[in-house]
Amino acid sequence: MGAVLSVTIKTIYLDMLENYVPILIFLAIAIVIGVVPLIAGLILGKRVPEAAKDSPYECGFEAFDDSRMRFDVRYYLVAILFIIFDLEIAFLFPWAVALRDIGVPGLLAMAVFLGVLIIGFIYEWKKGALNWD
Repeated sequence: MGAVLSVTIKTIYLDMLENYVPILIFLAIAIVIGVVPLIAGLILGKRVPEAAKDSPYECGFEAFDDSRMRFDVRYYLVAILFIIFDLEIAFLFPWAVALRDIGVPGLLAMAVFLGVLIIGFIYEWKKGALNWD
């Protein structure tokens, strides 16, 4: 009885692992595509050190300020707004795929979700958060 149970568990375990083989193949190919050009560049690339190559620069100019300077808060505000509206799109794709299954309640829930986001967008627009004056 124990041997049969052991074989059955082993068969189930191997069947579950077979589902992950395409993912492992994909990861292996991705790692090869990422690592091979790096190694090829290290092996085939010329190493000619020059002072101009090793000097720090900022958009083609010599660095004129400390790299830890303060930024205007508007940069962060725009970044946060981008993340918020990017997440909105991330929620819209699965909703669109499952719309037939979730029916009218899902449609109404998404309408409320989009309504809240639109109200937030209008609020940000009226407050001038999107202006670069």
